[in-house]
Amino acid sequence: MGFLLRILVSAIAAMFTAYLLKPAVKVDSFVTALILALVLAILNALVKPLLVLLTFPVTIVTLGLFLFVINAVIILLAAKLVPGFKVDGFWWALLFSIVMTIVNSVLIGLAGGSN
Repeated sequence: MGFLLRILVSAIAAMFTAYLLKPAVKVDSFVTALILALVLAILNALVKPLLVLLTFPVTIVTLGLFLFVINAVIILLAAKLVPGFKVDGFWWALLFSIVMTIVNSVLIGLAGGSN
């Protein structure tokens, strides 16, 4: 599955997830969702590996559950970087990352791609 198609699917997943978590997570428009998907892709490619490496001992002790915290931090960082995307706090960012991962996986499966 091509990069642009993955960004498009992630943008749709972000819009749907924001709709599900409506009072606490806000995405202004589809263009904002596209920018959010692109920023998340960049943060996941550049920042997340560094955070995983720095927190490796904690991740081992928590049997990988600390990766959810890292995902929430990435969402909060994206909320700071993308105008028009708002998350009300850490727990909403954590829930957003979990729901968006599930929705994204389902949409990629429907699109015929592999994760």
